[in-house]
Amino acid sequence: VQLQASGGGLVQAGGSLSLSCTASGRPFSGYGMGWFRQAPGKDREFVAVIMWNGGRTYFADSVNGRFTMSRGVGKNTVYLQMNKLSAEDTAVYYCVADTGMGAGGPRFKSSEYYYWGQGTQVTVSS
Repeated sequence: VQLQASGGGLVQAGGSLSLSCTASGRPFSGYGMGWFRQAPGKDREFVAVIMWNGGRTYFADSVNGRFTMSRGVGKNTVYLQMNKLSAEDTAVYYCVADTGMGAGGPRFKSSEYYYWGQGTQVTVSS
């Protein structure tokens, strides 16, 4: 499974940006796809995840209420809509997917994801 993320860029504080991630290769059979981010000098942190079966979403407290996540119908694509962006959201955003092995349910730790995209830069100017 290869993950291709796109949609990053530069936006002013208070603005919006949308990221997308498409899984290719063999059919995706994991429990969910999500996003992590890493700001300069900081650890990688969980942002959001969408469960492939049912579409339920989970968000980090720092983005809850500002970010939404959805998936394409019939496609291995997920979207992250980011609203009310602030400088604290500046980071490289990584698309992730799990393998579908082990217990089901949302995963919030980077070590629980096997597949990672190449990362896309999001810069919010204040």
